[in-house]
Amino acid sequence: MYDMGVCEDIVNIDISDAVIRQMQERSGSKRPKMSYLLMDMLQMDFSDAHFQVVLDKGTLDAILTDEEEATLAKVDKMFAEISRVLQVGGRYLCVSLAQAHVLKKAVEYFCKEGWVVRVHQVASSGDKQQFVLPVFVYVMTKFRKIPGSAPQILEICPEEQDKPMRVESAERLVAAVKDRQHYALLCSQLSKTPCGEQVSLDLCDRESGRPRYTLHVVDSPSVKPSRDNHFAIFIIPQGRETEWLFGTEEGRRQLATSAGFRRLVTVALHREQHYEGMAGIQAELSGKVMELAPPGLPARQQVPFLSVGGDIGVRTVRHCDTSPLSGEYVVEDVKGDGTCYFRRLIFLRNRNVVQSEARLLASVPLPGQKKRRKDKKPSLTEPPATIDRSYLCCEHHKAMVAGLCLLGGPDPLPGAPLAVRVVGLGGGSLPLFVHDYFSQAHVAVVEIDPSMLEVATRWFGFSQGDRMRVHVSDGLDYVAKLAAEGTACPCQSQYDAVMFDVDSKDLTVGMSCPPPAFVEKPFLRKVKTILKPEGVFVLNLVCRDARLKESVLATLREVFPLLYTRRIEGEVNEILFCQPSPEGQRDPTELRARAWALEEALRQPGHPWDSSYVLADMLQAVKIL
Repeated sequence: MYDMGVCEDIVNIDISDAVIRQMQERSGSKRPKMSYLLMDMLQMDFSDAHFQVVLDKGTLDAILTDEEEATLAKVDKMFAEISRVLQVGGRYLCVSLAQAHVLKKAVEYFCKEGWVVRVHQVASSGDKQQFVLPVFVYVMTKFRKIPGSAPQILEICPEEQDKPMRVESAERLVAAVKDRQHYALLCSQLSKTPCGEQVSLDLCDRESGRPRYTLHVVDSPSVKPSRDNHFAIFIIPQGRETEWLFGTEEGRRQLATSAGFRRLVTVALHREQHYEGMAGIQAELSGKVMELAPPGLPARQQVPFLSVGGDIGVRTVRHCDTSPLSGEYVVEDVKGDGTCYFRRLIFLRNRNVVQSEARLLASVPLPGQKKRRKDKKPSLTEPPATIDRSYLCCEHHKAMVAGLCLLGGPDPLPGAPLAVRVVGLGGGSLPLFVHDYFSQAHVAVVEIDPSMLEVATRWFGFSQGDRMRVHVSDGLDYVAKLAAEGTACPCQSQYDAVMFDVDSKDLTVGMSCPPPAFVEKPFLRKVKTILKPEGVFVLNLVCRDARLKESVLATLREVFPLLYTRRIEGEVNEILFCQPSPEGQRDPTELRARAWALEEALRQPGHPWDSSYVLADMLQAVKIL
């Protein structure tokens, strides 16, 4: 500082006489205005308000080695002396590695004194740095203490930006520093060895502090090394982060291998953020992603940014709201492959799962409406607005419909009278398809959340009619009521099919669909009661807990004599088909014949859409069963 001309009036103190003599000899006549004094900082000889700056390079870290009472008392005495010798408006600068207990103590003490507290990250880890952990400087600015409770001013200024960010509490400030320390350790580890497991991290927006990018680091040791295949960045198009290839570990591993890079960093874009195209993202991320580079990356190696089709996709948020039962949710339109657009319902408590999805169709002008001028090109980024009710986007919905092949009866299914009960509405795609696809089906839906009925009606083309009714009720209570009515009066009509597609609001359980109460034995017996003997109970099961899943399957087998399982490739979902009577078991040849008959019926002239893709899924279901 003296030699650079920053300041010459500098007083240095130390408790060691040997150190003071050594430093006096080193400076000598070269720094005549610099002084070295033997002194204890816990009891300094200076007058009050003597200095404008007190600089501490590692002393606090050396003293505050634990949180014993004696240690904390010594630190309090040190801080009191610093406060005494500083002028109002003066600053205490403390260079530190910012261990959590050290930072917490300093922040709490000076906040209580009414000082402004700011933490600067001044050096990160890297080849040029001495430490793996980043170095911080606490900047504590002395203000006159205001009687009463003055608002705390707490700020953090990361290395990569000049403007400090305000934080609301000492706990949040400590957490923000800890995040940067963990990131430094991660970068150090990734720069030395390949990662065995996939590593994920969020990069947050500087202004709001909300996640802006979610990164996954995927290493592929099986890829043979060459000069150009060390490292690449893959930008996931907006709205496609939930797809199997991008949203699962196995999918990302397959993506990295097929891309041919030894380390691939996938980048998911968040819906609350705005992005200036691929070039803008590349400029924003280039410096940060290089901190995640693999060992052995050649110097000045150009790192490619990849994507699907070379763009960042299109995401248009149509509606945001909060439901007392489902929490925050969003309805958004996203661009899929080619020119296809899809509308999705996302519950933000589980933002990586698509709750409901529908394909969108281009609007067709009504009679009397003016057609688009030929010289006006259609927008490439504006999604169409009409819901394609004939298309099932979710693979598990296709499998659930395919299970209707198990139903008995002589009539081909599209024209056969069916009574179907669906528990769980979502966007309404599943009950709508059954209603439209089976012309004589009467569909009754139970949905606990009235907000979902509004969402399905307004945004997903759902409507009620003579053959489609929605009951806003708890599915558990409604099925119990139906079972009680059926027991009291056996003449009450029963259902050909009961379908459960209902999510659990409790994310602490290893089963996200259905809630555990829906697969307890007493309730399953009630479900069996409302089914016809030749009927089918179709359950969408999403369970990551292997023991819990085995328990659910065992309970189902105790209640239903026939249980078929259909796994959805690339997803956690399994579709369970349960039948109440062993007489319902059919020969595979018969099932295949019924599926072909169903397909032929749908191919008759006048059928409003081509649903052969569902029939192919039905045949696949029969094959697996």
